[in-house]
Amino acid sequence: MAATGERLVLVATGGGSRAISDFCAVPGASRVLLEGLVPYSRESVERLLGGPQEHSCDRRTACRLAVAAWQRAAAAATPESAIGAAVTASLVTLAPKRGSHRVHAAVQTASATHAATVELVKGARSRSQEEAVAADLVLALLSVASGRGAAATAEGWECFEELGLRAEEQVVRDSFEPPEAWQRLFTGGVSAVPGRGDAAGKPGAGAVVFPGSFDPLHEGHRRMARLAAEIAESSVAYELSIVNVDKPTVDFLEMRDRLARFDSDARVWLTRAATFVEKTELFPRAVFVMGADTYRRLGDPRYYGGSEESAAAAVERIASAIEGLIVFGRSSGGRFEDASQIEAPEALRRKAYFVSEREFRMDVSSTEIRRKATGCGTP
Repeated sequence: MAATGERLVLVATGGGSRAISDFCAVPGASRVLLEGLVPYSRESVERLLGGPQEHSCDRRTACRLAVAAWQRAAAAATPESAIGAAVTASLVTLAPKRGSHRVHAAVQTASATHAATVELVKGARSRSQEEAVAADLVLALLSVASGRGAAATAEGWECFEELGLRAEEQVVRDSFEPPEAWQRLFTGGVSAVPGRGDAAGKPGAGAVVFPGSFDPLHEGHRRMARLAAEIAESSVAYELSIVNVDKPTVDFLEMRDRLARFDSDARVWLTRAATFVEKTELFPRAVFVMGADTYRRLGDPRYYGGSEESAAAAVERIASAIEGLIVFGRSSGGRFEDASQIEAPEALRRKAYFVSEREFRMDVSSTEIRRKATGCGTP
């Protein structure tokens, strides 16, 4: 890594912090390692990742930590030379765990995301021994990542055979090197690229754009898109921003997995438009599809640093840039919230078509879908 000019930030939480000292024990480590972070408490992890996480120990959290580490490295060096590595673990503690003992590691570069997970046999090792496995896992993954193009080959993963795992302990690994356009988007070289199904070009004036995190895309989203297309008499292009305010950029594995849920003929654009103002600048004169929550936030000063002046200026920019809004109500606590009853600036209300409960009602929660899919609630 030193020979290629790579610069590393390494994060460990819940276990695996030995990887930092092991790395520092190698002569010349100072030429590579920029910093080692151990955000051990839940609160520390949340500060680093910009908010609460649904799971403190899973692949998604490991990847997010790796991206946060990559961003710190890129700020101190260059995007091309930066490497972010992270390990999060659930290991032996004073009280027996109901859940499994597991380790998740991730490495982020400008060109790829790598992840590896291993579930350890409970009671087979001491805490110190499990810590050693956690440290070795993230260091092995770093070895894979530094191999760049060799990462996806069988030879590139040979280092995992040296972890000293039991026969029933298998490393589940994943590595994704996306198209060059996605890499340029990730590093900030471009502001938008087609994710799929849009070789014809970026949606122009009068186009219908449906922004969202789509984490995950579900049938409610598809129904909203179909109805919006009927209302506007135009096809719909989805917009998924990989950048969020105060949160790490979405990693390549997550981009791949979210896009995989869309129909093969869906038009999806990946962007760096974290705010709605940025979206209107990226897709001027478009008709935007949104839910009640997003509509409420458009003119709320709380989302503009508490400044009423900033909120008013943003509303003016949005209203002048868009062709219109198609706003869907939502179900909350078994009661339908009619978006037309939400207090909002008149400039936005004049541009909005409010979808009634008779036309559409969505009783689907992306958060609940994620919880069911990942088994949230398991310690």
